[in-house]
Amino acid sequence: MELKVINAQGEAQAAVAASDALFARDFNEALVHQLVTAYLANARSGNRAQKGRSEIARSTKKPFRQKGTGNARAGMASSPLWRGGGKTFPSSPDENFTQKVNRKMFRAGIATILSQLVREERLVVVDGFALETPKTKAFAEKLAGLKLDNALIITKELDENLYLASRNLPGVLVLEPSQADPVSLVRFKKVVLTREALQAFEEMYA
Repeated sequence: MELKVINAQGEAQAAVAASDALFARDFNEALVHQLVTAYLANARSGNRAQKGRSEIARSTKKPFRQKGTGNARAGMASSPLWRGGGKTFPSSPDENFTQKVNRKMFRAGIATILSQLVREERLVVVDGFALETPKTKAFAEKLAGLKLDNALIITKELDENLYLASRNLPGVLVLEPSQADPVSLVRFKKVVLTREALQAFEEMYA
């Protein structure tokens, strides 16, 4: 298949040939959901902790006698049934949230996302995205000329000027092809690929 290409001024250029396996794949919602869920789960640090009934600083004395009070039976104030008591199944700091995603599934998921971006016209291919100065204002003006306000920009190599100019802009993220993740590809309105980044994607996933 062929993808439309624009230059830095937003003018149409000659189309570029792209792999059907990467940009014309059928959408698999279940696969994308599993990929995004696993990515977010693997980012969790698992440092939360709760106390069980044996760790609560409460007396182990029976709060009141067994019969005659009209209350339900109670053995100690640290019971999970009581306010301020311990948790029945407390979370531990060493809890593991990771989910395994094999390489074949990951590659298929990335191809599915990229194909859907093409169908929704959210994928933009540009000749290049180089900046002469590391000025955020100049970079913002360039994005405004391309009508991009919420975009993921993927270049083959992230130079210092582009990194410095983009890091303070809300709604804009600049990555290299190897750093692209399912969540970033899904959450931005537009995904901008340079020609070189497009070739790098095909080498990695096609």
